[in-house]
Amino acid sequence: MAPVIHLVRHAQGYHNLSAENQWLRDPDLTDLGKKQCDELSEQFPYHDKITHLVASPIRRTIFTCQLSFPHAVKAGKKIVALQDAQEVSLFPCDVGSDVDQLKKEFGDLVDYHLLTDDWNKKTPDSKYYPESHKLEARARDARLFLRDLVKDAGDDAHVVLVTHGGILHFITEDWSGINPGRGTGWANTEWRSYQFVDKTGQDTNASIEELPESRRRRQGSEIPLTDAEQREMRAAYNSLLDLELKTSLERVARQQATATANGISGV
Repeated sequence: MAPVIHLVRHAQGYHNLSAENQWLRDPDLTDLGKKQCDELSEQFPYHDKITHLVASPIRRTIFTCQLSFPHAVKAGKKIVALQDAQEVSLFPCDVGSDVDQLKKEFGDLVDYHLLTDDWNKKTPDSKYYPESHKLEARARDARLFLRDLVKDAGDDAHVVLVTHGGILHFITEDWSGINPGRGTGWANTEWRSYQFVDKTGQDTNASIEELPESRRRRQGSEIPLTDAEQREMRAAYNSLLDLELKTSLERVARQQATATANGISGV
């Protein structure tokens, strides 16, 4: 069997509770989120097959990986922090902590060697600014990283990547099920399993496809979207991203204007 990539959305964080909470910086998991991790740990059938743990460097994804896959963690597998898997928006909840802070909090649990000091800077000139072409490019880079990761691990490799609802649509190139109210078609701690389409490793896009048993588990006999329907959903999601970007920039501008009026700097 070819290597399998298990993609997981993080458990519930405090930012998921309200729109206002999206302005919390890199928030914790809620108590319900921790319970969701326990449930995922109980239900996930491939603990003994996991060869690699990977997560977005944002705190809620690291915590979800740690709590949901404790057997692999206890076996000594470090969680590789993959900055290309961070979430898409500019809201503070989707801006990660500095590397030094992460090291202080997570210690040897995480492998930080891929993290750059500016990984959480989402300025317009950054790779991580939420523009569609940049999101497509870093999603492709994430897939290429995963393909390189399993290249020498054998056909029995099982990789877990814990990431976020928005970037998951770009990584999978699947736009089905998007709920505009939460910006994703993935539920908290939902997991789906994939393989690379091109088994030779020559595909420059490193496209992945969901395994039939994974799709059946979550969709039953539901018919997948057509290519035209996927394009429509993609266009709708791009509109949502544009609205989120406009909203966050307008609020930051208001905060800066208020700070200036009050004689406060550095906001």
